[in-house]
Amino acid sequence: MKTLALDFAKYVSLNVLGMIGLSCYILADTFFIAKALGPLGIAALNFSISVYSIIAGVGLLVGIGGGARYAILQSQKKHEEANRVFTSAVVLGAVLGAGLFVVGVFGTRQLAVLLGADADVFPMTETYLRTILVFAPAFIANNILLAFVRNDENPRLPMIAMLTGSASNVVLDYVFMFPLQMGMFGAAFATCLAPLISISILAVHFAKRKNGFRLVKTKFKPAEFFTIARLGASSFVGEISSAVTLMVFNLAIVNLEGNTGVAAYGIVANLALIATAIFTGLAQGVQPLFSRAHGKGRPEDASSLLKMATLTSIFIGLVIYLLVFFGAEGIVSVFNGEGSVEIASLANRGLRIYFTGFLFAGLNIAFAQYLSAVERSRPAFAVSLLRGCVLLIPAVLLLSRILQMAGIWLSFVVTELAVLMYARHIWRKKPGSAREEGRFLQRAA
Repeated sequence: MKTLALDFAKYVSLNVLGMIGLSCYILADTFFIAKALGPLGIAALNFSISVYSIIAGVGLLVGIGGGARYAILQSQKKHEEANRVFTSAVVLGAVLGAGLFVVGVFGTRQLAVLLGADADVFPMTETYLRTILVFAPAFIANNILLAFVRNDENPRLPMIAMLTGSASNVVLDYVFMFPLQMGMFGAAFATCLAPLISISILAVHFAKRKNGFRLVKTKFKPAEFFTIARLGASSFVGEISSAVTLMVFNLAIVNLEGNTGVAAYGIVANLALIATAIFTGLAQGVQPLFSRAHGKGRPEDASSLLKMATLTSIFIGLVIYLLVFFGAEGIVSVFNGEGSVEIASLANRGLRIYFTGFLFAGLNIAFAQYLSAVERSRPAFAVSLLRGCVLLIPAVLLLSRILQMAGIWLSFVVTELAVLMYARHIWRKKPGSAREEGRFLQRAA
């Protein structure tokens, strides 16, 4: 048990730290865009950022799904099968990345309109979209390598890669947007160079011959791609939920408050990405341990790890909420470069209401990751899908009509709480060792 707790602390702490760094891709963009381009720049970024979440979701679909299957096979000493999984993941990632690249070259004008950009923010929105979509293959490749290296018993290197990529993004954001005056393209280009820098660091895993996985000649079977996608589906939907949230919120807010409201939501949404990244880092960090325990046929270890993840999620959720509740004004002022009173009022209230949802969201993310890691993909997908759109979209549409902006902020809270109740229902129905987990989850909730 002591060894399990030490492994949990090691994997989770390293990955949470790395994910915080990774999430700073967009936070740095928000800060420098606010300083250089003002509220319209933030609004343009907020219209665009949902596509970044889709790209990240595709990378997680392949990386987490493939990495989980790889860890299970490695724990069962099925090394050749594990190599075939890695090869299939690379091929699948390349195909999906190529599709997004084509959209970036030919479809960004239509995409910008679809996302709600009006004439004032259209040029900046289109520029950001085109740049990140053209670099989509690099983002996907980075996510695949991060997941496989982490599952190859080397959690430290992905953390270094993510932090280095993020630090380079911050520096390049400043250089491109201020000394070089590259505007919105500079912000997007800085973000797109970060995964290339991360990949170059991950290459050390191969250079030192520490890798347990490699590309092999294999006959590709649809079943292999399906297995990867099935295990990565909850991570994909979890990430896509950020994109869906952004798109639905943007369209609802622009009708209520115009670009000023979208700019205020841009501050809330980009800070929410940091909180989501912390919980995602926790879930992805413990995923190799879940998969390894499952592969070795040790459900009691998986149960113990779930308890650790649940308690950690509760603690982190409380800390985040308290920091945001008492520090909202100071946080908003950092990103409200022009000192807009209207943006400050909307964002301050939004932060305090919206972030209440993270008291529940972390638990839902951890539950979904556990289910995927132990190959219970259907309930994992259900939890993620409920969070992503099935409950969220109706909540936004209904509550915004009744409570205006307050209803929009509350829709996230209501959705996450409802999903947590559904997760409790899943565990209460499962027999055997899950009963103990179910009772624990009920107490925690």
